[in-house]
Amino acid sequence: MERFTPDYPEMIVPVGHVEPVPRRIRGYAVNLPVFDTVRARYVWLWPGYPQYCVPREDIRDGVLLDEGRIMALRIGRARRHTLRLGELTRPGAAWEWADDVPGVAGFVSFRWEAVDAWFEEDEQVFVHPRSPYTRVDALRSGRGVRVVLDKAVLADAPSSVMVLETGLPTRYYLDRVHIDWTRMQPTDTVTSCPYKGNTSGYWSATTDTATHPDLAWAYDFPTRQAAPIAGLVAFHNERVDLYLDGHLLPRPPAVTRAVWERQHPV
Repeated sequence: MERFTPDYPEMIVPVGHVEPVPRRIRGYAVNLPVFDTVRARYVWLWPGYPQYCVPREDIRDGVLLDEGRIMALRIGRARRHTLRLGELTRPGAAWEWADDVPGVAGFVSFRWEAVDAWFEEDEQVFVHPRSPYTRVDALRSGRGVRVVLDKAVLADAPSSVMVLETGLPTRYYLDRVHIDWTRMQPTDTVTSCPYKGNTSGYWSATTDTATHPDLAWAYDFPTRQAAPIAGLVAFHNERVDLYLDGHLLPRPPAVTRAVWERQHPV
């Protein structure tokens, strides 16, 4: 099999990069506002996507409790805080950047899961902030796609919708009529993407030799930006043999944040 050489653009934003956020950012916990700002900034702690930084004066009074602990993060020091709102207490929910951190000194970042609901303007944002440098295109393609695993043909489609997302391998979303459903079993897995929404289905695949968990997924109700993939099914390129117009594509490595950081130490 060919050695994999990325055929898609990589992330180019350096760690520590800071930019203004040109949109209103709000956060809620237990249905109460935690912060509301039009002066937020992005900061990149790794190139995949940024974190929001909120001015301290735009955070609800009294909700942050200084834990007296200094954190050494990738771009500098920060003071750790507990989020306290009514009976809610979430230790380590936020950190205030020290005065020597360029661009965000005195700003506060929150752990994503410490805030129950995030909004950009009036639209809720899921998983993590959407990077202004990430592009996601869903393009209809007449190139045939064949998916093979353990010599079993899982799908053979004359066309697809290609999803090209900055920093990730191209995904090929296929019409369901071209998939061998006798080999597919639904699972309870659900994942979320800030650009595409929440998955509506995951499937494992069984070949003559093994069962491969959570090998394919679908978004029946994607975000409006990804509307062309509604109801279609994609397979993990990293775990199958995928032929595009009869040419076997090299399997990309499985890239996670931890893997990326090992490959690109800062």
